[in-house]
Amino acid sequence: MLKGILMSIEGAYDSLSSMEKQAAKYILDHPNEVVDISVQSLAQKTKVGEATIVRLSRSLKCKGFKELKLRIAADLALSDTKQEEYQQFQVGSSTEELISSVSGSNLRSVQDSLTVLLPEAVEQAVDKLLQARKIGVFGIGPTALVAEDFQLKASRINKWCELGASGDSQAIIAANLIDQDVVLGISHSGRTEEVLYALQVAKANGAAVISLTQFGNSPIADMSDIQLFTSTLDQNFRNGAMASRIAQLNVIDILYVGMVSGSYEESIASLDRTKQAVRRNK
Repeated sequence: MLKGILMSIEGAYDSLSSMEKQAAKYILDHPNEVVDISVQSLAQKTKVGEATIVRLSRSLKCKGFKELKLRIAADLALSDTKQEEYQQFQVGSSTEELISSVSGSNLRSVQDSLTVLLPEAVEQAVDKLLQARKIGVFGIGPTALVAEDFQLKASRINKWCELGASGDSQAIIAANLIDQDVVLGISHSGRTEEVLYALQVAKANGAAVISLTQFGNSPIADMSDIQLFTSTLDQNFRNGAMASRIAQLNVIDILYVGMVSGSYEESIASLDRTKQAVRRNK
């Protein structure tokens, strides 16, 4: 199983240009060699231009080929240690195997996502969310549950946040956003049509767009101002929907804690008020 940036190259492969694919395939096939060669040597070996190597590196969210090589080297170092694979749950397995399979795969999803979640993107997202007059958060199906989790968390720290869990509700919310607002669109594939349309409406109205998708190029990620990523799960992994949701929820928790930390006194006061209000309702 590939790790880190190598897994990201594999996940982004289909969205690359033909020339970038040539370089990417060589990197995947010869990672140990690539960490010790120059951009000029890699360009010659793959019969592409040096500019293509640089573009590929930036497509993978690296500043350049040097950073790409450093991340590949880190992957290779990790491969020397025992890594848990995504586990398929087999019908008829014991309860112990069920617990191990589901828990291990969820943990792996979160760990893999840390390799593609850029700290600077998280920082930018937190700043935008804290400054927003109003936040719209969109998701369809399983990701609607992730969006609802964010909406509840944001409301508890007194952020005006509206949840769109259907195409119509998302379009209505987006139509009323302005340039002081932010919208967070959640889609594992990055291709959910309803979410994409609503984000386009919001952006046309001047709202900042934050996306949370699997790593790689996609319509939703490409049109966003700030891109947050989770890992691209193995295509043969049948429990991918469950594990991807866990990874998304982890990112939501990261954003929430960042927002609380960035506005600590106000957030704690709001949390105390909401906690007391909920207790009185029981």
